Amino acid sequence: MGQYLLSTYAVGGEAPPDPPVPELTQEMMERIIVLEAEMDASGTFVFGGHLHGPDAATVVRMTGAELLMTDGPFAESKEHIAGFYIIDADDLDAAVGWAGRVAACVGRPIEVRPFAGTGRVADQFPG
Repeated sequence: MGQYLLSTYAVGGEAPPDPPVPELTQEMMERIIVLEAEMDASGTFVFGGHLHGPDAATVVRMTGAELLMTDGPFAESKEHIAGFYIIDADDLDAAVGWAGRVAACVGRPIEVRPFAGTGRVADQFPG
């Protein structure tokens, strides 16, 4: 069993329906709630979250000994991560199956990426 990141992407400048259709939003949320309950019941769900837009991002970097912070995303891109799930799955096929179900709920592509390791780096590379 391994852990996988299921990332939901949104495209900047992609406008929601105007005016928003509450019935569609409610339907999507109901599907997500059911899916998350199934993930939880199967022992798949580890953690998930919805992120604020890229305008809320802060990038932190070191330039020599100086800490530099800038507003906005690190990369100039129209796409940004909108939310994610971390799941436990037997293999990539199982993770892709869950990702397909998430994609069906949110109507957006889902990137599936296995973790190379989990936990503290010191635990993975004992010195």
